Amino acid sequence: MKGYNLWSYHPYRPILDKVGDIYISRIAPGEHSIHFEWLYEEGKEYSVYYRTFDDKEYTFHGKIKGGSCDIEGLEYERDYAFYVECEGKKSRARFARCGTCPGTVVNYLHPQDPALSFSGRYLCSPSLLRHPDGYLLASMDVYEGSHPQNLTLIFRSDDDGETWHYVSELMPCFWGNMFIHRGELYMIACSTEYGDLLIGKSTDGGKTFCAPVSILRGINGKCKEGVHRYPQKTYYYGGRIYQTLEWASNEPEGHYMAAMVMSCDENDDLLVPENWSFTDVRKFDKNDPLWEGLDSVPENFVPKNFEGTLVTSPEGKLLNIMRYIVPEQQAMVYEVDTKDHEAPLKYSYRMDFPANYSKFTIRFDDVSGRYYTLASRYEKEPVRNLISLMYSTDLKKWEVASDVLDYRDRDPQKVGVQYVDFHIEGDDILFLCRTAINGANSFHDSNYSTFHRIKKFRDL
Repeated sequence: MKGYNLWSYHPYRPILDKVGDIYISRIAPGEHSIHFEWLYEEGKEYSVYYRTFDDKEYTFHGKIKGGSCDIEGLEYERDYAFYVECEGKKSRARFARCGTCPGTVVNYLHPQDPALSFSGRYLCSPSLLRHPDGYLLASMDVYEGSHPQNLTLIFRSDDDGETWHYVSELMPCFWGNMFIHRGELYMIACSTEYGDLLIGKSTDGGKTFCAPVSILRGINGKCKEGVHRYPQKTYYYGGRIYQTLEWASNEPEGHYMAAMVMSCDENDDLLVPENWSFTDVRKFDKNDPLWEGLDSVPENFVPKNFEGTLVTSPEGKLLNIMRYIVPEQQAMVYEVDTKDHEAPLKYSYRMDFPANYSKFTIRFDDVSGRYYTLASRYEKEPVRNLISLMYSTDLKKWEVASDVLDYRDRDPQKVGVQYVDFHIEGDDILFLCRTAINGANSFHDSNYSTFHRIKKFRDL
């Protein structure tokens, strides 16, 4: 075994872990079918086998030349196991459940499938972008509480989201988002939950990434104090590149999330840690001058702001708008000091926002002059089974344009559509969704990553 210094793998294989000789790289169940792909060798013939969870013996499906198979004629809402074999080499058995799912399946992970359990069992952290060469890239990490949570998968579409294929995976990489800078692909992420903040670059469309650079150390220990973030857009303002994050602790005693922003001159090398500046961090305290002007703090206020989104206000100020979990359905708005890059965020105002129960992104549309968001809206209770397209002209009042994914008739504890990453392209919106449906472990523990397109969104 040789040493290895890249961030990317194809695939990552834990030492002594029974990953199989053939790697199944993508799964996409349908109502009565299962599509799956594997890393194959040209010219070789592969045998495919499958069974239901109730059966003890596998059924031979057929021989395949290439690296993909569609098993059809299966039972709706039935669980199956399957594997691939070639010349004495086998993949490990993988699982899938037939059923309905919104949009196009980018990837799927059955909640009982242990194939990636060295990281987790659920798909999380959607990140979507259009590469300058024209194709789409989508990434997601694999998570589960009390697990390492440090594997990210990358997929590519060459036909505007109609079909998707495996590209590579990053290890360690959690809560990561991809972005393009100076025509090149970057990933910024944590090493794990509350871990180090990492950044790396790919010059071949995500197939390989250089060794990641740590630009902020997390403690990583049992106290879980360190960097917290979620995929948010990289924002350019005044010649600098900005990202949001938090310094946080998940300890039952003293749990907090302290809002902050990082930035770098857009002409500097992003892979040099010293080129990045971080705003000073302060825990929430309504008596702290940082929150001067914040009045009538609710008694049940959760002392944390997190998963912020950067946007320029109508007055031209750079704002960080953050989740702020209170029954009043509000978000917390901070102003970023764009002159002093280490100055703490300054509290500005609380914004009425009917989607503060889940991560959201706000983007400004130059054509209409409106701010748009795609978020898990709730009306009477905080659930995540409704995604709505909403807009604002002033970042104070929001209107619902359309309900895009509506599963309010489903069990809110079992169905979730959430944490959307979206982009405006011409007259359409493209988005990637963390989707829990069709036998998910819970609304939160997603088994799908799904791609969607809203056509002519300004007409809604």
